[in-house]
Amino acid sequence: MPEKKILSLEQVNALKIEEGRVLYSASHDEIINGATTDVYFVKTHEILKAMGKENTQVIAEIFPRKSGVFCGLPEVLNLLKDSKVEVWSLPEGAQFERKEVIMRIKGSYGEFGIYETAILGILASSCGWSTAAKEVKEAAQDSLALVFGARHVHPAVAPVMERSAIIGGIDGASCILGAKLAGKEPKGTVPHAVFLIVGDTVEVAKLYDKVMPPDALRLVLVDTFKDEAEETLRVAEALGEKLQGIRLDTPSERGGVTPELVKEIRARLDMAGFNHVQIFVSGGLNPEKIKILKEAGANAFGVGSYISSAPAIDMTMDLKEIEGKPVAKRGRIPGITRNERLEKVK
Repeated sequence: MPEKKILSLEQVNALKIEEGRVLYSASHDEIINGATTDVYFVKTHEILKAMGKENTQVIAEIFPRKSGVFCGLPEVLNLLKDSKVEVWSLPEGAQFERKEVIMRIKGSYGEFGIYETAILGILASSCGWSTAAKEVKEAAQDSLALVFGARHVHPAVAPVMERSAIIGGIDGASCILGAKLAGKEPKGTVPHAVFLIVGDTVEVAKLYDKVMPPDALRLVLVDTFKDEAEETLRVAEALGEKLQGIRLDTPSERGGVTPELVKEIRARLDMAGFNHVQIFVSGGLNPEKIKILKEAGANAFGVGSYISSAPAIDMTMDLKEIEGKPVAKRGRIPGITRNERLEKVK
């Protein structure tokens, strides 16, 4: 692992992968030192250094290829922490439009040019996830919406994804580190595995109530063994007022969670006097399904792949000023692009 920023092909060639490396994801040091950059930025630095121009003063602007929700600023600032540059940016959580300048960096190109790959990657992925989360929350409206997407991505980026979802408006996350990075505590109950091992939903529900702390949500899965409506009433009768909700996660092999199923369970709960029990739905949800299930009576939603698999929003970094003179490649307008929404953050 390099001890300093990779700025030469000699350093690239000298970089060796340690034998027995446990994970292929980049460490914090590897990202900060430039090991994840595209090699052509190293070649660029070599050329500029040979000409004595590596410290050329520039202004770079970053813009997206489509609209979305801005996310990823803290990581970019941490990446540039020791670089002598100035940064202007939209605040996290701000909505941006296609081709709107969302960030501007001013300083010596040699101070930050090597980080273009990492900066764009951070923003592209983070904004993609936060934008999908906003769409989910807009569909859920005042209902609780949680992100359960960590299992769909590499564990190295799962916390980034779930934090991004919270920035986008999701109410909470199941990934421990993702939730804590966003200043929240992780949320979730227990998976089907515990029901299968124990062998009975009601027994697990009683044990959960006995073992878990008082502030833990009493929410029980009801689709493991029996008909969901039947299992719901068994659990409700066992826990009574302590039961806060039941969770429907019916697999696609059985038709998934349908509006009709939600309506039936809501009606049966109400007729049995369990009006306080809410219905939490998960499994293959997207904004359209959320709207339909919410109308049917669902009270809360757990969303995984719609957020975790959201496409990254392509980001572009352009040099717009060199040594105080407006510049741009063909197809772009030279000089700084005015955006009064940008705030100086570094």
